[in-house]
Amino acid sequence: MHAMQYEITLPADYDMEIIRRRIATRGHLLDDFPGLGLKAFLIRERGETSPVDQYAPLYLWSAPEGMNAFLRCPGFQGIVDDFGRPQVQHWSGLSYLEGPSADAVPRTALRHRVRIEDSVRPAEAVEAALAEHRGTAASPGAVAAALALDPRLWELLHFTLWEHEPPGPVPGDRYEVLHLSAPERARLARTGQW
Repeated sequence: MHAMQYEITLPADYDMEIIRRRIATRGHLLDDFPGLGLKAFLIRERGETSPVDQYAPLYLWSAPEGMNAFLRCPGFQGIVDDFGRPQVQHWSGLSYLEGPSADAVPRTALRHRVRIEDSVRPAEAVEAALAEHRGTAASPGAVAAALALDPRLWELLHFTLWEHEPPGPVPGDRYEVLHLSAPERARLARTGQW
């Protein structure tokens, strides 16, 4: 499994209805994309839970060939043409788990990035993160959870899809899920394990 995300931060006066319409009319185009475990079409709007207006889709790839094919496809070129070429962040997958609400349509996503401090052994940090990840994935309302690592920055990515709002105060960036394409979601649990 590979995780990938790009963030398109928009001007404060940008009409987010444009992004909502774009996803409503084009989101289904990835519903059968080869190698795609899932793509969460995410936005956050400036206000109470976000400092910015942003379109920030997050992908979980079941195969690296799918990720590479996407980056050269007309759909991604459309993003480049309309918004400029975004910086594409990516992480190696450590674990993917389905939650108790796996059959529900996710409405909220939470992304939390954690840097592994220089004084901490990477393996110990990952083991602790995996324990936290298993607990999060088992929480009521969790649809699915992924844990991934960027060893260049020594950064852990915790990503969780929720049926509604996550329970209690939780750290990280909160997004609204406008669409979920998940053609190879079942393969994610079998790939990229630590």
